[in-house]
Amino acid sequence: MVASAAACGVLLTTLTSCGDDGDTKKGAAAERSAAAKGGTKAPVKDLKRIPDVGDRLQSQIPAASRQVVAVYGQGKDSADSTVVLYTKSGSTWDKTASWKGHNGKKGWTPDHHENDNRSPVGVYTLSDAAGVLPDPGARLPYTQTASIQAPHYWAKSHWHDFDYVIAIDYNRVKGTPPNDPTRPQGQTKGGSIWLHMDHGSGTSACVSVSKEAMEKLLRTLDPKQHPVVVMGDRASLRA
Repeated sequence: MVASAAACGVLLTTLTSCGDDGDTKKGAAAERSAAAKGGTKAPVKDLKRIPDVGDRLQSQIPAASRQVVAVYGQGKDSADSTVVLYTKSGSTWDKTASWKGHNGKKGWTPDHHENDNRSPVGVYTLSDAAGVLPDPGARLPYTQTASIQAPHYWAKSHWHDFDYVIAIDYNRVKGTPPNDPTRPQGQTKGGSIWLHMDHGSGTSACVSVSKEAMEKLLRTLDPKQHPVVVMGDRASLRA
């Protein structure tokens, strides 16, 4: 293990756990139902835009982006979320998968700071991936490294959190491994915010999903498609 490794919104001399302690109404209902089953089977096609995302954030999705991971937080102060993968075909979006997930254990914020235990609301590119496990066939640049191994003095439920991770490009340098400690906006703005494997509860600031979901995302997200994540509680996303 590398002593200076970063983890999910907190950069200390050792890894810090991500939460150790503890369209239409019809479309939203279908989303919740699918998420409860762990993923959609039949895609929803020909959406004109990413559902339940208002003009402010919708306009921040790059025109070149053809893959969007949307994280719909249940509420401003909730750690529960639904993670949906959308892919663009022609001029319309297709919903290709949906999973239950978690976000910061205290919910969401438009002004994230280190140790606030809230995930940042916004649109962020997805450029780099890593994991303790070997590359599962990722299209994003993937670094296999033991330096992000969750220490075994954490609760056992957290031991596999970082088996697979995808860096969310918040306060980091693109083109570097997810645990690179560089923070262009400064230390107090937090960083090392990732998509990673779920341990069943909220995180320090990351977004977590099942191993199956991480494998799907790693094998699908393609730098040539300019993938981004659109994330926040539902009210903030619609604003």
